[in-house]
Amino acid sequence: MAATNAGGGTGSSAGSALERLTRAEYGRVLAIVIRLVGDFAVAEEAVSEALAVAAERWPREGEPANPRAWLVATARHKALDALRRAGRLERIRRELGREAEPHVEPDVDEMCDAAIPDERLRLIFTCCHPMLALEAQVALALRTLCGLSTEEIARAFLVPPATLAQRIVRAKRRIAEARVPYEVPPPELLPERLGAVLAVVYLVFNEGYAASRGDALLRTDLCAEAIRLGRLVVELLRGPAAPGGREASPEAAGLLALMLLHDARRATRTDEGGDLVLLEDQDRSRWDRAQIEEGLALARVALASPRPGPYALQAAIAAEHVRAAHVEATDWAAIARHYAALAALRPSPVVELNRAVAVAMAEGPAAGLARLDELERAGALAGYHHFWSAKADLLRRLGRRPDAADAYRRALELAATEPERRFLARRLAEMA
Repeated sequence: MAATNAGGGTGSSAGSALERLTRAEYGRVLAIVIRLVGDFAVAEEAVSEALAVAAERWPREGEPANPRAWLVATARHKALDALRRAGRLERIRRELGREAEPHVEPDVDEMCDAAIPDERLRLIFTCCHPMLALEAQVALALRTLCGLSTEEIARAFLVPPATLAQRIVRAKRRIAEARVPYEVPPPELLPERLGAVLAVVYLVFNEGYAASRGDALLRTDLCAEAIRLGRLVVELLRGPAAPGGREASPEAAGLLALMLLHDARRATRTDEGGDLVLLEDQDRSRWDRAQIEEGLALARVALASPRPGPYALQAAIAAEHVRAAHVEATDWAAIARHYAALAALRPSPVVELNRAVAVAMAEGPAAGLARLDELERAGALAGYHHFWSAKADLLRRLGRRPDAADAYRRALELAATEPERRFLARRLAEMA
């Protein structure tokens, strides 16, 4: 794992490489270190220390040949030192065997390359223990799995960052106090954790599909990881069916379908300059037809359930979009009905926002705007830029340009990604 500096890399390039690696690999590194040292909190602190060491050394010495393995090995030694200082190393060694022995080096390179998806799934199931509140389970998993910031996760939950941070701290404390095992639970215990596990995978995909901040709209690494984890969950939850086959869990199939159908449009969601391209303007001939066919097949499985769940209904909505040869052929009335069913099953201001947009497309912008006015009076989406951009669009279509400009300004103030900000700025300029 010797560092290399072929080509004489600069400090800034090493720093940016470490930042990219942290965003893409944080959860993988943490998952492996947890397995190596057997302590969630100690492993997390050790990974943070390893990243700090990398930030100091890599600009000077060059990036290692295998950066992920370097971080795992460095964090392992940091964690073992911390356990030794706390007088806990002997107990950890007895529980884990030779992997926790400081003088015995595991094959970190092989671990990093061979078992990454299973390690990350094990990390999700550890975070999603039923003794924690559901939102705490999901928040902790998002923080540890993909290294999302507290602010990014708080935005997904529509709560203040301080509130979200307290939930994460309490969840970590409970895991440590209860000594929750780091494992995928046996089959009979899977159902009690399924809701939280699917929510984690869903939100990881959402952060990849529509990043909450930064210079890019998409984070393809998170989309790919969420789809990979979704496939693992589907296989894990397959149950007995007719002779010769096994059927998938409907909701797990629905989530995988939803992700595949959205991801199939990824190449057309931004232009060559990274700017946002609306669904109505996307080149549908460039959509990934293989992914669409797989997603539609899974959506049929999910919707065949006697009582389709939230992910099945969202997959049905995505299916209506990809089936349409052009935007005018979209069955917006069916999409509005699916959102109504989703709102009845899982009430949410964001679901109502999407329902209002579908109603606007099916019945006209005035009908959709009336629903948005109700949401605005409720106040739950006052800090959500998608609400203001949707309202601005309906006002624009109704010819109410000054009101639309005010809504676009609110959306622009709240948007956190540069592609969205550029799009909203263009729309605002048009209103002038």
